[in-house]
Amino acid sequence: MTVMLKKLLASLAVAAVCFGPATVLLSVAVLANPAVAACAPGSLIVGPIPDSLTATTKNGETVTLNRQQLTHAATIITVGGQTDGVGRPGVVIALMAALTESYLRMLANTGTYPESANYPNDGDASDHDSLGLFQMRPQAGWGTVAELMDPNYQASAFYGGPTGPNYPSPRGLLDIPGWQQLDPGEAAQAVEVSAYPDRYQNYQPVAEAILAALTKPAPSNGGGGGEVVVPETTRVVFPLPEGTWVRTSPFGWRTDPITFETAFHSGSDFAAADGTAIYAVADGIVTHAGYTGGWGGLIIVEHTVGGERIASYYAHMWEYGIHVTEGMTVTAGQHIGDVGSSGKSTGPHLHLEIRPGGTGQPAIDSDQWLTEQGAEGITGGTSRASCTLGGGGR
Repeated sequence: MTVMLKKLLASLAVAAVCFGPATVLLSVAVLANPAVAACAPGSLIVGPIPDSLTATTKNGETVTLNRQQLTHAATIITVGGQTDGVGRPGVVIALMAALTESYLRMLANTGTYPESANYPNDGDASDHDSLGLFQMRPQAGWGTVAELMDPNYQASAFYGGPTGPNYPSPRGLLDIPGWQQLDPGEAAQAVEVSAYPDRYQNYQPVAEAILAALTKPAPSNGGGGGEVVVPETTRVVFPLPEGTWVRTSPFGWRTDPITFETAFHSGSDFAAADGTAIYAVADGIVTHAGYTGGWGGLIIVEHTVGGERIASYYAHMWEYGIHVTEGMTVTAGQHIGDVGSSGKSTGPHLHLEIRPGGTGQPAIDSDQWLTEQGAEGITGGTSRASCTLGGGGR
């Protein structure tokens, strides 16, 4: 599946205006006033996804959403939390749009695009040539069928902005001048350009209920509180772009390329050009992002994969090649850093570790783990090469 992978902008300052909470009839959560920090990228962390959620629309209709629908909502929230300038207000608008357009379902359209049935979907629809959560149309320039059958792509396209996949047209939410001052339903309509512009307001209480139920505050640098629960990942991907990397030094015992002594290598090394994008292997939460001794630039992300806690380690980035911060939520395939050669390294490469049980637990063969998980893009490299001083090893 083709996925637009965009470089995350450094978070400097956010001037978005946060909306106040509406009164919601909800059986599982109560809204709290969002803090100003909730408008910043990375401030929206998705917690456990419930099996169902019941809320009431503006016109008094009670709706119940299942876990699959809430999983799609979590994707919309996560992508919004990673996109500069969106914050909670923008996420509410996106959820309102997806609830109205598809009832939070990834819909194929086999009447117009038979191939859409080949992608994971929640059913078939027949609204002209529309696809997916936001019922986006390939003919309107939103993307290809493959792209629009990917919920992460659809969410990115809806939010738009300079890093959006369609910038500057079709316009996403961030491309609408003064969207923060619009009624949320009007803002949704400005993106969707629907023949029924008044439909979106009805789902505002439901959208706010979803956001309240699925998110919890980002961890503070001051510590305290319990461990953040990481939701199950939607997919697993290879951490480097297809065709850019070579397997060099595998997991296990080897001759250290610097000391030339026999030593155990706890990761898998993939040589790639300096500056090559590094992707998160799964949805998760960043627990470390910084320069760390022999690791050089190191990012650690905590995931849940198949019900198991997993930590992924990405090492040897230059300090300026780290594009995430601690506490930030990331999605599988998100550009989190760039290949470098800092720390104990002999050349540009990614040193990847996978640690079942989480940070600090023993590492396993990450290359084998990616293969067993059926990671997308794993066939994009070349066969394993010997590790040389110029070939990128640690």
